[in-house]
Amino acid sequence: MQHKERKIVFAGSFDPFTRGHEALVEEALRLFDRVVVAIGDNIQKRGFLSVESRKRLIEELYRDNERVQVEVYRGLTGDFATEIGAVALLRGVRNTVDFEYEKTMAAANRRLYPHLTTLLLFTPAEVADISSSTVRELVAFGREVGEFMPKGIDLKKYL
Repeated sequence: MQHKERKIVFAGSFDPFTRGHEALVEEALRLFDRVVVAIGDNIQKRGFLSVESRKRLIEELYRDNERVQVEVYRGLTGDFATEIGAVALLRGVRNTVDFEYEKTMAAANRRLYPHLTTLLLFTPAEVADISSSTVRELVAFGREVGEFMPKGIDLKKYL
């Protein structure tokens, strides 16, 4: 019997993709055959990086890993995950505030998409303080952000 690929969707704005996001992708790769990093394209919101730049950054980071796929989507994450045949949604949790929000979202998604499991992964302690909003603020004030970004990624290249 052929093994059906187990695919998980890691959705977010990833504006920008940080070491915290990278740590969650690495953990998900231990559990699933494929991780789809799904960049939500909210046309009402103007991002720090363009959606195209975010996609390029993440694709460059994972260019040697065929198990990581990067997609841009619009609409509900559960609809997108269903369309591509995913079995689960990945959400990262850094603290109790994240946990409460993600628990509520997971319950709503379970109601709407009973075939999808929401997997909450705790961000490793060494990168739990990193957020995209912190990176954006530091850049706005001209500060160096290399320690927050995945190795080999120069954020200036995508601005």
